[in-house]
Amino acid sequence: MSRLEPATLGSELLDDPGADPAKVCRSLRNIARANRWFGGAAAVRYGLRQAFEDLPPGAALTLLDVGAGAGDLTHMATVWAAGRGVRLVPFGLERHPAAARLARDGGLPTVLGDGGVLPLRDRSVDLVLLSQVAHHFAPNAIVRLFRECGRVARRAVIVADLRRSPLAALGFALGSRLLGFDDDTVRDGALSLRRGFSAASLRALLESAGARAAVARRTGARLVAVWRTA
Repeated sequence: MSRLEPATLGSELLDDPGADPAKVCRSLRNIARANRWFGGAAAVRYGLRQAFEDLPPGAALTLLDVGAGAGDLTHMATVWAAGRGVRLVPFGLERHPAAARLARDGGLPTVLGDGGVLPLRDRSVDLVLLSQVAHHFAPNAIVRLFRECGRVARRAVIVADLRRSPLAALGFALGSRLLGFDDDTVRDGALSLRRGFSAASLRALLESAGARAAVARRTGARLVAVWRTA
């Protein structure tokens, strides 16, 4: 049982760790495609650029991806960082057994666990990535999740999530159908955008968790916040 209470608005396939594994994997593969086309990958790259400031040449950093999904964003981040002289050593955490298997099959070492109680020591990893995860939970749970991420991060936490936008929801509905996404992903994508944040509401949640970070609006109805824990 998760220590994090789910969001009260609607229900998505990925809210349920016991969801049909075949449906979970199909949806995660389409979410990986959505990340490429609709701004998810670009948002993570933006966060990494902020987190990499002042790094010496040839630096090596560990990266924990909380809610790794298919592992696509972590793979993208590793390749992107290598092109800038930074070696990322990534691993993932998932509460969905099917997602953990999918990420491992794609080459990302991934463990089962709960973001509400991360199975790691304080300051045990350099970077924590939390992409498109927070909107799945209730506000108090989001604060606990942020605190846990901050507890284990030595250098920085990158939060990338969705900005509430009716226009973006319409665009996703059209684009996802054109790309042939499954019905679960189409429905859940629209709900995710309804569950998303404003820049002010995300900033308030971060502040409640003790994090001071600017919240940047990015393309694709994305919000990105990076806070230094060092």
